[in-house]
Amino acid sequence: MKKIEAVVKPFKLDEVREALSEIGVTGLTVTEVKGFGRQKGHTELYRGAEYVVDFLPKVKVEVVVPDKLTDQAIEAIVKAARTGKIGDGKIFVTTVEQVIRIRTGETDEAAV
Repeated sequence: MKKIEAVVKPFKLDEVREALSEIGVTGLTVTEVKGFGRQKGHTELYRGAEYVVDFLPKVKVEVVVPDKLTDQAIEAIVKAARTGKIGDGKIFVTTVEQVIRIRTGETDEAAV
């Protein structure tokens, strides 16, 4: 199993969720996060004062999928989240050793 963490622009969240749902992903976790990469932040004007916004708002989507669904899930996220502009985000894929559903005690793929 793989854990896919995708950091994307907030307005792309619904598209990413729908794309994952279409390929059979049944659950995901979403966290509002802030960060920067090459985008570096920007300058804004508030009540006549200029200030720098270092960290930009993003959304982190986390999903655990069986190995056979990993490539499809990544492709779905990329297609749904891409705008073609800087700051589209990143995807991180890690191996998951074990999953346990607390309510039933199911483990591994049955627990996903």
